[in-house]
Amino acid sequence: MPVRPRLADVAARAGVSMKTVSNVINDFPHVSESTRSKVTTAIEELGYRPNVSARNLARGRTGVIVLGVPRLDMPYFASLAMQLITAAEAASWWVQIRQTRGERANELRLLEEARDSRIDGMVLSVVALREADLADRPSTPLVLLGEHRFASVDHVGIDNAGAARLAVRHLLDTGRRHVVVVGGRRGADQRVVGAESALAERGETLGPAMHLAVEGVTGQHGEQAMDAFLAAGHAVDAVFCATDWLAMGVIRSLRLHGYRVPDDVAVMGFDDIPYDLAALPTLSTIAPDREQIARLAVESLLRQERPGPPEVRHAVADHRIVVRESTAATAPGGATPT
Repeated sequence: MPVRPRLADVAARAGVSMKTVSNVINDFPHVSESTRSKVTTAIEELGYRPNVSARNLARGRTGVIVLGVPRLDMPYFASLAMQLITAAEAASWWVQIRQTRGERANELRLLEEARDSRIDGMVLSVVALREADLADRPSTPLVLLGEHRFASVDHVGIDNAGAARLAVRHLLDTGRRHVVVVGGRRGADQRVVGAESALAERGETLGPAMHLAVEGVTGQHGEQAMDAFLAAGHAVDAVFCATDWLAMGVIRSLRLHGYRVPDDVAVMGFDDIPYDLAALPTLSTIAPDREQIARLAVESLLRQERPGPPEVRHAVADHRIVVRESTAATAPGGATPT
């Protein structure tokens, strides 16, 4: 069996001490570029792979962080988990994934487990947690994701209101006037706030009948909400959905009721999940930069590892609008089924 190269072998090949090799591997800034180059060349030539467990042990780490999400079967969170795993690997962390189902009791239980378990940090997408719940939180590094932001804890998210405003402006710019919003809570969720703001800019309001509350965020919830709306005989030529999954259910309902998407009704989603390109028509959406969200979350945990009380930071990741087939056509007014 071939002998696995050791740190000492790299040091001998590069003509430096083992401490210098360790400094290069851990990316310490005081190493000169010429020395760094010699060490990295020796690492590549020998095929040396650092012992991650030993490195974490030397730094007082367990090498494990937790990602808590509402539901892993939601495409957005599955994609986010992939990005976080990639970002965490660069920091020599393994990621343990836990589901909360968006329930406060489960979110509280995760915080308690952080107190009792040997983990290096937690990234938690919050749904039901309250700020008062964090008053006695454990000292384990913690960063929150999602709409809910608390003053005492690091947070990474996007400008949800600004993103929703961008989405509804796009619908209005294509000539739509009867805009329905599906999902979210009025006066609470920023995606609804942003949609209302875009309508107000054009002198429009989001009437009670034009906001469809849902019990969840799946395609079935979207389909059921749109079925009920259409049965009431309301005019509609555009729909903005709080998630892409809702939007897919809305499109199914519209098509089953004889509406053409986008010719009669344009549909805009939010999240840019991987299935958007497989939908018929392909789904226009808001795309949060999940890679950046994951990187900022890991950077937050790394910063909280340092000695001394960390400064609380709220980081805003990028987003962009992605225009696809579901909003491509222009409709002059409220559509009726063909």
